[in-house]
Amino acid sequence: TCIVEIVKFLTNHLIKNKSGRLIYCGAGTSGRIAVQDSIELYPTFGWPMDRMDFIIAGGNDALIKSVENSEDNRNEARNSFKIKKISSKDVVICIAASGNTPFTNEIINLSNKNKIKTIAISNNPHGNLHKKANYKIILNTGQEVVAGSTRLKAGSAQKLCLNILSTLLMTRLGRVKNGLMINLVPNNEKLRKRNKRIKTLNKENTN
Repeated sequence: TCIVEIVKFLTNHLIKNKSGRLIYCGAGTSGRIAVQDSIELYPTFGWPMDRMDFIIAGGNDALIKSVENSEDNRNEARNSFKIKKISSKDVVICIAASGNTPFTNEIINLSNKNKIKTIAISNNPHGNLHKKANYKIILNTGQEVVAGSTRLKAGSAQKLCLNILSTLLMTRLGRVKNGLMINLVPNNEKLRKRNKRIKTLNKENTN
């Protein structure tokens, strides 16, 4: 599925479902990349924090260290899914380099069972993840330079893909104008100055 088609779907879905959330899901490197894209939506685009969330194998501890065997834990996936109270108003974005991570596949299985729309991003054309999703993006980056190290080609491609996806989405939702982040959250001096410049530029462009 092309990114433009996915962005159109997301735009329509999130406009229709006023409280719908973007739920990012992954394990290990993929999970941390997913979380990074998720949490940056608020400061960059002013996307409401109650309309985004994430599920990462191993929980918040996995953001700063490796949590062994968490990516294989289907029970944890089921518990996390229940805790997040994911509904058909939400969209679940699942990311896995191999496409076969048990934790991430369980999340997409549960989403399908509950009629929740899903997007799969995988680097393996033959992985299971994209076979189950409503929309799929295959980043066929091939064998890693250092075998098995997701953070290299696969991780870089995932980060770039999510950057493009979320930026296009926020633009279509009216949170970018003339290439400017008109809804950024000015929570430090640098951003307060930037926000002032953006307002000035937009005023000049309007005139």
